[in-house]
Amino acid sequence: MNIKDALLKVDQYFSPRIIGEVNDQYIKVAKIKGQEIPWHNHENEDELFYIVEGSLLMEIENEPNLILQKGDFYVVKKGVNHRVSSKEECSIMLIESKTTEHTGKVISEITKSIEEQKY
Repeated sequence: MNIKDALLKVDQYFSPRIIGEVNDQYIKVAKIKGQEIPWHNHENEDELFYIVEGSLLMEIENEPNLILQKGDFYVVKKGVNHRVSSKEECSIMLIESKTTEHTGKVISEITKSIEEQKY
């Protein structure tokens, strides 16, 4: 599979799409633009963000903000409050446990179930 081809099928921001599986992990792609992700955490799961195109503002509670650029990756450890945003369109790949809820226990208008994330 080609990640950039998979991203062409993503037509909504903040709406991850599952493109593969490795053991108990999902591989997802998403596009980010704006600031719609609420502060949240994943109690039991780490979450890997890989920047395919663009730049991403990674906000970690009680830490300095990070600007991730194309080719960068960052692992948010379980239990850490975080949110992401981007002024311009940013394409990302995520690697998450199959149990990872999109916005943790925080429900918002952008929250997607695992079923909604499947192609």
